[in-house]
Amino acid sequence: DTNYSTQWCYENFIQFRSMNRARQVRDQLEALMERVEIEILSNPADTIGIRKSVCSGFFYHTAKFSKNGMYKTVRHQQSVLIHPNSCLFDQIPRYVIYFELVLTTKEYMRQVIEIENEWLRETAPHFYKTKKLDDDSSTKKMPKVLGKTKAELERNYS
Repeated sequence: DTNYSTQWCYENFIQFRSMNRARQVRDQLEALMERVEIEILSNPADTIGIRKSVCSGFFYHTAKFSKNGMYKTVRHQQSVLIHPNSCLFDQIPRYVIYFELVLTTKEYMRQVIEIENEWLRETAPHFYKTKKLDDDSSTKKMPKVLGKTKAELERNYS
């Protein structure tokens, strides 16, 4: 429809260079599919396949919405927010994947996409365990005693 116009990209806050690169990748994939004789079927409303493929490539950059109103990165429990310029800023998806973190007055995720937590187990089972995704470690209390104190250990080994 838009014929990848510079004006359309400008009006929709999309970098023209990024749009061209996306078109090149799409054309390349289309040519590969034709070469191996795979029928090209597409449904513009069905974004699950695209979001799953992003999930498989960026599974390490996952954040989960927590009870304190912020997101926590799944792997390192770092508190982050969706960047105010994002179309997901006013929404609250439970799980997101981000492309980069930007530190201003707060730590923001940029280029964010909503995902389902099952996709992480599906695309990166070697990296995510069921327990790791479903646990909300921020609500758990630490046990009062975690083994021996430093003084007790020093006594035993001196």
